[in-house]
Amino acid sequence: MSSSHCIGVDIGGTKIEAALIARAAIEGREPVSFLWRERVATPKGDYDATVRAVGDIVRRLERETGIIGSVGIGAPGSVSPSTGLHRNSNSTCINGRSFREDLARELGRSIRITNDANCLALSEATFGAARGARVVFGVILGTGVGGGIVLHGKAWDGANGIGGEWGHSIMPTIDQATLRETLCYCGQRGCREQFLSGPSLEARYAKQSGQSLPLSLIESSAAQGDVEAKATLDFFATGLAQSLASVCNLLDPDTIVLGGGVSNLRAAIDEVPERVARLVFSDAFATRIVRAELGDSSGVLGAACLYAHG
Repeated sequence: MSSSHCIGVDIGGTKIEAALIARAAIEGREPVSFLWRERVATPKGDYDATVRAVGDIVRRLERETGIIGSVGIGAPGSVSPSTGLHRNSNSTCINGRSFREDLARELGRSIRITNDANCLALSEATFGAARGARVVFGVILGTGVGGGIVLHGKAWDGANGIGGEWGHSIMPTIDQATLRETLCYCGQRGCREQFLSGPSLEARYAKQSGQSLPLSLIESSAAQGDVEAKATLDFFATGLAQSLASVCNLLDPDTIVLGGGVSNLRAAIDEVPERVARLVFSDAFATRIVRAELGDSSGVLGAACLYAHG
């Protein structure tokens, strides 16, 4: 579907957001701005209600603006190229369902859908911290750990639809017994998501210190000399650096963009880039490691770009 305007829909565990932007903004011919933007709560655990909620918010956008746009959708997980069914989502009600086809039927048109981490990488490569970079690796560090790849302005899903899914590979430098004991929701053991996500870091600190604190307070406690808090943050910086070094050795991106709440830890930018530089298989390290600039706009903006970028 060709249109002078693009609709992006970001489907998260707690909210569904839709926005309208001009294709000219995506193509760099005018400044980006939201022509319409709204959020609604995600019907938690209810597949049919989730599909209807997406249809309702897009129809409201088009009714109130009078504009029919192409629709790109970002969602957790991905569509299996072999079955056409959605899989790998931590919003488990959409797994095993014909999510893409059901959304297209609800909206009455073809759609494009990709992983939410791809949307982060695409929006930052188009409008944000990685603007102009040829190869971008976008990282989501939040309640989960995800990754997305953009090659020359296009999101790269890969042959199996799992491009960038570094959160579900084995965490480096963890003893085998711990890896075997650490079960992920995906069914594998020892995934990075179970060590580098916000909840996992908070649980690690609670186990070591005997008290529960949110991640922001763990960071401030470390600054005040809390030994266990310092150890938790060092574990994070070490593990993230080792994980990103493996990405650099394989993909060698121009820019790595860190998004999600955990990326706000000072260690993510203050310590990790130098640690990565020491680990990569190169005599010099030119990859930029930066925080995402677009905040909670990244998902919906990246989704809107899916049609404009072909």
